[in-house]
Amino acid sequence: MLLNQLATFLLIDQSSIVTVLIIVTVFFGILLLLGIRKSYKLKKENERLDEINRKIAEEKEKPYQDFTEGHMYGGDN
Repeated sequence: MLLNQLATFLLIDQSSIVTVLIIVTVFFGILLLLGIRKSYKLKKENERLDEINRKIAEEKEKPYQDFTEGHMYGGDN
């Protein structure tokens, strides 16, 4: 009789297991969605930074233009 009561005490109901599994599934589902959202935002930010980097690289490739010509402190007065 004591053994039967101990076995009943240690067992968990099926509804409790289902409830815990649902809670765990929802929790990890939310984490997964947040991770996918963060990944999407990082990808967009990376594309934006690549575009800025490309523009800067194009500006560096342009030949230097002397902007002091005609200036009162410039080379040929």
